[in-house]
Amino acid sequence: MANLKDRFVSFIHALQDEICAALEESDGKARFVEDHWERPGGGGGRSRVLSNGKVFEKAGVSTSIVHGEMPEGLKKNMKTEGAQFFACGISLVIHPESPLVPTTHANFRFFEMYDDKGEAIDAWFGGGSDLTPYYLDEEDAQHFHKVQKNAADPHGAELYPRFKKACDEYFRNHHRQEGRGIGGTFFDYLKADQERSLEDWFAFTTDVGRSFLPSYLPIVEKHKASPWTDEQRYWQELRRGRYVEFNLVHDRGTLFGLRTNGRTESILMSLPPRVRWDYNVEPQSGSPEAQLVAVLREPIDWIKS
Repeated sequence: MANLKDRFVSFIHALQDEICAALEESDGKARFVEDHWERPGGGGGRSRVLSNGKVFEKAGVSTSIVHGEMPEGLKKNMKTEGAQFFACGISLVIHPESPLVPTTHANFRFFEMYDDKGEAIDAWFGGGSDLTPYYLDEEDAQHFHKVQKNAADPHGAELYPRFKKACDEYFRNHHRQEGRGIGGTFFDYLKADQERSLEDWFAFTTDVGRSFLPSYLPIVEKHKASPWTDEQRYWQELRRGRYVEFNLVHDRGTLFGLRTNGRTESILMSLPPRVRWDYNVEPQSGSPEAQLVAVLREPIDWIKS
């Protein structure tokens, strides 16, 4: 299991390098600034943030490797008696400047728990990625989901539908009765069982992680040079408000980081730089903005597999 842990740490660092290089090339102007940090209690991370680019207004790609004592509040939340924990992962959020280019999020992680003697008593993988457009392009939605399905299918044809459904259910602003975006995949607590070993879940998680760039970058390249208006930018900033609401009210990863004395600046780097909450704004009936809101009310099978 220790070897698996080390291999996943190597994977997230390599994936961080690959994603950052690809985003810099696509942007053509801005570069990532790297920030190394340490966590009180054990571990640390490597945060990279790109700002004010030609394409990306803000992009954060962070890796973290943290360990230490399980906080009492987290023990209750996870219903465990584990004394120590180890967690490593990569988390990213990309906020393009253009309202025609979707925001995206991805996270891939490994968690291990130990008893008071230091013996491993549990371990699992989690992760996924999702797409949050401001204007709906059905071809984009189909492409994003198809790439993820193609990565998941070799590990079991039932996995993509299962984790697509989980994503639709999780990334939802229940207080708004709408999805945060058009989904993707989401999985958590992937543990060894009679069907799959931790090695199997490692292979699945890393394959899905490698599918992130092929699922997202073609969408960026398709739209990044298209002209947009101030009205479309205004709509983007309103919808970014819904993104912030989810991250601060519902997101378990945000809450986990804050409750385990994670680095607040890195945890909240997912928030967009420009956002607004104007009172009771409703899109005009029949408009592209209204079309997006209608799609977010109920999950859609984008590839009708």
